[in-house]
Amino acid sequence: MRAPRQFLKMVRLHKTPFKELLTNIIETLDSFDAKFAFPTVAAVASMKPDLVKMLIDAGHEVASHGFNHVRYPQVTSQAREEDLRRSIATFRKMGIEVSGFRAPYDNYTDDMPALIDRLGLLWDGGFGYRPEHRELTHFFHVPIDGRPSRTTFIPLNVWSDDRMIDTLGMSPLQISRRLKHEVKIAAGHGGVIMFDLHPIRIGQPKYVGCLRDVVAYTQELGGWCPTPTEAIQYWNREKRWKNDATFCLLLTGDIDNWVFSDYLRRQIWRLYMKERR
Repeated sequence: MRAPRQFLKMVRLHKTPFKELLTNIIETLDSFDAKFAFPTVAAVASMKPDLVKMLIDAGHEVASHGFNHVRYPQVTSQAREEDLRRSIATFRKMGIEVSGFRAPYDNYTDDMPALIDRLGLLWDGGFGYRPEHRELTHFFHVPIDGRPSRTTFIPLNVWSDDRMIDTLGMSPLQISRRLKHEVKIAAGHGGVIMFDLHPIRIGQPKYVGCLRDVVAYTQELGGWCPTPTEAIQYWNREKRWKNDATFCLLLTGDIDNWVFSDYLRRQIWRLYMKERR
């Protein structure tokens, strides 16, 4: 029953045009001078380059979410590399040099950190979702051929929008309280906290206030809310947060599709590939 329910949820969510969702996020964050990072499927990004440009022009970051929205553990290592390389090349053709990456579904194989590192990406925001990394409080590196990775890996908080909204059915008030609770913990350890809040949900008029609540609370506690690239570059250079902030909040959200037909096409493709296996 999960698939039909999810299907109907996506139908309802896509009633709000994606440009409106992004505008809601941008306008909410503008008043706080806070930033957001959007790991975006490259094939999807190329369909509406104007929306991608809108995000960058507003000072936010666009990262790679692969070329197609595939589960990397289900394809060969060669296919993984081809997909990630193709995504980087696609963004480059659009005039965008991506610095970061998150794998679809937060699904990684053990060899992927080496691939991400080899491709010269500055940061990854999904490998840190693995259970052994979730409780980390700071940026981390993984060993590759006897040396620390050049890529910086970021622990990813478990309280994502899809978990809170789709799985648990939490209200906007409950979501704000949960996010603020996690931010308070981060303020206590002085490290970094990253949320995955998909624009298709958090940009909705019903939920965008949660974004406002968490950023306002972050600033109340003395936190800093930059893009991941800005945060990592500053930390690597200064070994502290900008303006002596007490901690760092990284807001991110994946863009997998612009309209419902994109989502439907992806589900049909998944079924086709499953049948072929």
